[in-house]
Amino acid sequence: MRFLHTMLRVGDLQRAIDFYTQVLGMTLLRTTRRPEQQYDLAFLGYAGGNPEQAELELTYNYGVERYEPGTAYGHIAIGVPDVAATCAALREKAAALGGAITREPGPVKGGTTVIAFITDPDGYKVELIQDGTMQ
Repeated sequence: MRFLHTMLRVGDLQRAIDFYTQVLGMTLLRTTRRPEQQYDLAFLGYAGGNPEQAELELTYNYGVERYEPGTAYGHIAIGVPDVAATCAALREKAAALGGAITREPGPVKGGTTVIAFITDPDGYKVELIQDGTMQ
């Protein structure tokens, strides 16, 4: 078995694609339009996507502009070389596209892993974890 993708429902597909490509540096790998079923999909990822790496599937259901992430959703995690530098580089880009740094860089409570959180325009949290600090 292998991990293939995770899916997020979004209220504006292009806005979400812009956030994940322009802010988090993902690549748009492919899209699927299903007008008869009233939804569109976009698959994004790093380094070519499946099978080398899992992908992020963004799903837009026609006519739905907003979702509540709910209490069960946690976050997506992305490894970065330097969390502080990444946040500094992403702060303005994220804000311009409706996102925000919502937890400043620093060690996780009770540990030494360096993390930060960025929230996308739909309210989904993405944890940035500094490479080499996970313990």
